[in-house]
Amino acid sequence: MRLLSATLGILLALTAASWVSAAGKADNKASISFHIETEASDNPKMIFPHTVNNGQKRYFRRIPEISSKDVVSYSPIPSEAGDGYGAVFRLKESAAKRLSAVTNINQEKWLVAQVNGRLVDAVIIDQPINDGVLVVWKGITLADLTIFDKSIKRTGEDGDKKRKKN
Repeated sequence: MRLLSATLGILLALTAASWVSAAGKADNKASISFHIETEASDNPKMIFPHTVNNGQKRYFRRIPEISSKDVVSYSPIPSEAGDGYGAVFRLKESAAKRLSAVTNINQEKWLVAQVNGRLVDAVIIDQPINDGVLVVWKGITLADLTIFDKSIKRTGEDGDKKRKKN
């Protein structure tokens, strides 16, 4: 009986240690996602509201069209507003094709960018995006760039693999 209790105690301790370890790594993972505008009448669990640049409340899909896994590389740029940074994201070929199709059928709708859990920028889709490049013009902080540098290579860097995670 003591052996069973000791074994269960060790297993519980190891499991708890892996949870704590995994929780610490989540903070260092870069997160970028792009969400397309949808109708307010869609399933309320699958949409979220956001007030866009013109002050109007719009609704967006919770499931992103493009996310971090679709990004090959990025380049930070200074924000034109002078507050922080923006970034240019280059997509994998499959994601670029998906983005082209999505932007072709959703012209005149909004696309919002979410960086590390914060909605940072929104643009109106005025033409299909066929080059596989998405730009976030504002709202990215230096801390966000530091996190991106740990998991996404910068455009022009050698190598095809993502940076080694710390």
